[in-house]
Amino acid sequence: QVQLVESGGGLVQAGGSLRLSCAASGRTFSRYAMGWFRQAPGKEREFVATTNWSGDSTYYSTYYADSVKGRFTISRDNAKNTVYLQMNSLKPEDTAVYYCAATYLRTDTPNDVNYWGQGTQVTVSS
Repeated sequence: QVQLVESGGGLVQAGGSLRLSCAASGRTFSRYAMGWFRQAPGKEREFVATTNWSGDSTYYSTYYADSVKGRFTISRDNAKNTVYLQMNSLKPEDTAVYYCAATYLRTDTPNDVNYWGQGTQVTVSS
């Protein structure tokens, strides 16, 4: 069982930055692929970014949705059981509830996610 708690959401003007954090419980954090999804009002939940699981290595791969590539950066710190999402050059269309996700295998499909956080609101004003 993994419990995920997000933080760092808020209101920001277009062009600004926010950093989301997701703290995970459990001693097997490094064995999970960790990612971020988002859901805007009236829309389906969509993939944002993910890392593969890194095991005992500090190296991991990262993957991004085309809509955020070059603006968002996902990173993980296995020693702190935490995954981050640095969001730069934010746009009004980035407004959504952002969810942290833990999966046994890397995925960009919400239905394949094993554990979800409660979500944190990100609002980008124009």
